[in-house]
Amino acid sequence: MADQPLTARGAATYQRILEVATQEFARHGIAGARVERIVAAARTNKAQLYAYFGSKEGLFDAIFLGSLERIVNVVPIDADDLADWAVRLYDEYLRRPDLIRLATWARLERRPAGHLVDDPDRLDDRKLRAIAEAQAAGLVRQGDPFDIMAMVIAMSMAWSPVSNVYAATAQEPSELHDQRRALLRDSVRRAVTADHA
Repeated sequence: MADQPLTARGAATYQRILEVATQEFARHGIAGARVERIVAAARTNKAQLYAYFGSKEGLFDAIFLGSLERIVNVVPIDADDLADWAVRLYDEYLRRPDLIRLATWARLERRPAGHLVDDPDRLDDRKLRAIAEAQAAGLVRQGDPFDIMAMVIAMSMAWSPVSNVYAATAQEPSELHDQRRALLRDSVRRAVTADHA
């Protein structure tokens, strides 16, 4: 990916491309996304898009890695209260369903097995350390910290846009979301709390 442009106009174009392409990729995946639709909606041209991102795949990578960073920054882990972390993830999926869809397309089209991203891009070192520290303090059950993290994330996605049972939306009644949050909080707490905690 090219360095972000320095001019105010270039930066605005760069941002418009990212915003439009996020929705395009979330809706259609990598293979189904069309550069023509992206540049038309972003009011730019293919040459500009390719100058900034190199290719359609480079654009997807920039958006996808940015979405991973957003989740880490907006919903930081609290290993002392993984149940609350799961609920905050649930809320973020309601706010930004496109982020989960991007991860699903990456899984379907790029990485059908193993980690979703290469090791340098995983961004889970801090989470894994926090879980290991909570385990050492007797707050979280024993087990591989990665597996604990994966289980909590999976539970948080029970009603997400990629659920194979039911996809919740922010437009549903708040009472329904409160019921799900309470169930999620209690279920995660029961699943990950150390027996003696």
